[in-house]
Amino acid sequence: MPLAILHSRTLVGLTSLPVRVEADLANGLPQFSLVGLPSTAVRESRERVRAAIQNSGFAFPARRVTVNLAPADLPKDSGHFDLAIALAILLADGQLPAPASSRLEKVVLAGELSLSGALLPIRAGFAWGLSALKNSSVHTLLLPSGNAPELSLLMGGPRIRCAHSLRSVCEDLLPTHSQLPTADALGQSSLPRSPALLDAPLCWEDIHGQQQAKRAAVVAAAGRHNLLLFGPPGVGKSMLAQRLGTLLPELTDSQAQESAALQSLDGSPLVQLWRRPPVRAPHHSTSSRALIGGGQPVRPGEISLAHNGLLFLDELPEFPRDALEALREPIETGEVRIARVHDRITLPARFMLVAAMNPCPCGFYGVSRVGMRCACRPEQVHRYRSRLSGPLLDRFDLVVSMGDPHMGDSHALGKKDLSPANPWTTEHMAAQVRAARHRAAELEQPMRSDDDARTLLDQVVQAQGLSPRASSRITRVATTIAHLEGASLVSVAHMAEAISLRRALDVPPALMAPRSSKPRTQTG
Repeated sequence: MPLAILHSRTLVGLTSLPVRVEADLANGLPQFSLVGLPSTAVRESRERVRAAIQNSGFAFPARRVTVNLAPADLPKDSGHFDLAIALAILLADGQLPAPASSRLEKVVLAGELSLSGALLPIRAGFAWGLSALKNSSVHTLLLPSGNAPELSLLMGGPRIRCAHSLRSVCEDLLPTHSQLPTADALGQSSLPRSPALLDAPLCWEDIHGQQQAKRAAVVAAAGRHNLLLFGPPGVGKSMLAQRLGTLLPELTDSQAQESAALQSLDGSPLVQLWRRPPVRAPHHSTSSRALIGGGQPVRPGEISLAHNGLLFLDELPEFPRDALEALREPIETGEVRIARVHDRITLPARFMLVAAMNPCPCGFYGVSRVGMRCACRPEQVHRYRSRLSGPLLDRFDLVVSMGDPHMGDSHALGKKDLSPANPWTTEHMAAQVRAARHRAAELEQPMRSDDDARTLLDQVVQAQGLSPRASSRITRVATTIAHLEGASLVSVAHMAEAISLRRALDVPPALMAPRSSKPRTQTG
């Protein structure tokens, strides 16, 4: 059998495309050629495959060996073709029995070989397996045992087999074989724990006062609305944003698998609490490429890693301008398009954006407490706020000003309020979010607004010169508030609250000062 054909797949973004691995043995001087647009990592597999075959107790054929990875116009990257190449060579050389070829006909192979013949886990194994199983022509997947923990999260059952070495795969192909274990048999117990989630839960009871900001957080979580928090240092902006993830319900099976695939593509390990919505908080020095994604091979950026979850940008004006502007399209479309020389890749990026910022560079603009005086000149304040463009600010559904929690709040100086009557406990707030989302999912048609609510919105749009996008987002927030209240119609009260949760943009200290005027300064 001088020619053997096996099957593998290559990952392009989140999609795995079929690759045919063809091995041909011909008479002539011993030579090992690899063709089919392989990358450097794939070309290097020649030495790995040669050593792995010999160290697994087989002989590398002393003939002219040609391996083709088809189709030739599809770039191939990474070393996960090693297993398929080695098996194809052994089949073509007759070192494996002829029935083994028919058994491997419907098997898709992936695995990198070490020089000893051991199978090493492949990068993005979960994403690779998830995409492959969606293809009806794929009967069985065969991957390294090192990928078993993440593969056990797939609903593949007996369709996913795992092996620890080239030798064990070859023994499985013998007539007296013992079947390789499934990924499910290895279980999920070996998935790493997530210390941040399991050992240090964040509680809303730690935040004193700030009822309006807490209400905005509940509304944002219930309706997946973008939220901007601004105020002086130390008022709890970051604390509130960090706890917002605890209000988000667990992901559905499809959502969890999609988010896990992106995490796998990034090379991050999956954890036991993989159904929790992802929460990403990149540093403000993060570049546009790190935020959006890219590279070779392509890696998802922070916005894709926050897919189905929350993206928290602290110190928003400190982020590079090009990185912030790159957020505008993904916020609207829920996906990011990455253009490269050979292909264009689209990755999902449906996230809830939560951002925090100070009112000025020193942070104390408009603060009236003793010892906290703004030291910024008017032009500095204006320049600081001008880092955020109008179109970006327009994409925030909720904009909340957070003041001193010690002012005007009887509970601000007290201990945690754990009484049943306290509406701001983590459990109560999360229950509100779940109930509102459940009501929204049950509706067959969009919720209507009454005449008074529409009239109020029209008046505000005309008076403040709001854009159609801003008007639409206010309506969406009002609908979420109606879901939270269990109402069947958006009332004028719901619309008024939605408007009030966005009005902070238009009252001092204004976030968008006109070019012709200078911001007013206040002394504390």
